[in-house]
Amino acid sequence: MNIKKKLEATIDIAKGVYLNNIDIDPLTIKAIMINEVVPSDPLQDFYGIPDADYLKTTIPLFQGAGTKVSSIQDILQKGIYITNAVKTPKSEYAIDKSNIENSLPYLQTELSLFPNLKVIMLMGDVAKKAFNMITKKATKKNVIPAISTYKLRNKEFYYEGIRVMPSYIMTGGNILIEKSKAAMATEDIKAMLEIIK
Repeated sequence: MNIKKKLEATIDIAKGVYLNNIDIDPLTIKAIMINEVVPSDPLQDFYGIPDADYLKTTIPLFQGAGTKVSSIQDILQKGIYITNAVKTPKSEYAIDKSNIENSLPYLQTELSLFPNLKVIMLMGDVAKKAFNMITKKATKKNVIPAISTYKLRNKEFYYEGIRVMPSYIMTGGNILIEKSKAAMATEDIKAMLEIIK
C-alpha cells in the first residue's frame, strides 16, 4: 500500500499538504511515532533523501536505544512507521492550533491504516496536542493529560488497547535537540522496542 495514494483516495487533500509517499505493508507496523511537523523541504523528511535532516537526529536516537539502524528502511523493517502530526510546513516558530486542526483528518486516516498497532509514540507537544484532539472527538477526554512530558513518562496510557507514549521531539533540523531530552527520547524508544518485540 502506498500511504500517499491511499490517503488521496480516502479524503480530499488540500494544497500544500505533504504526505508520506512510500509503499508499506500496513500489517507489519506495530508502532507509529508521530513527529511534530513536516519540514519545509520534503527531501529533508523521514522518507526523503538518505541523509535527510530528520534522519540525522532520529537514527542516533534508535542507535542509542541499542538497535542497529542506519536508514528509514531499517526502522520500517523493525515494524515502526514515522509520520508528522502537521502535514504543512510551519511558517512561524510556533505551530498554530489551526495548523494542527487542518492536518487532523490526514493523521487520523493515516493512523487507521495500521490494524496491528501496539504503540503510538507522541514525539513532542504538537504530536501530543494533535493526538488528544483526535481522541477527544471520540471519547470526550484527553488520553494524555495536559502536563509536562517528564511528569508523564513513567505512566501508562492506552487508547483503544494501544499503548500511547508521550516523549520528546526527535527532529531539529540544524538545531540539535537538547541533550537531556534526546536521552529521555532514547529511553522511551527503548521501552517502545521492548513492547513491540
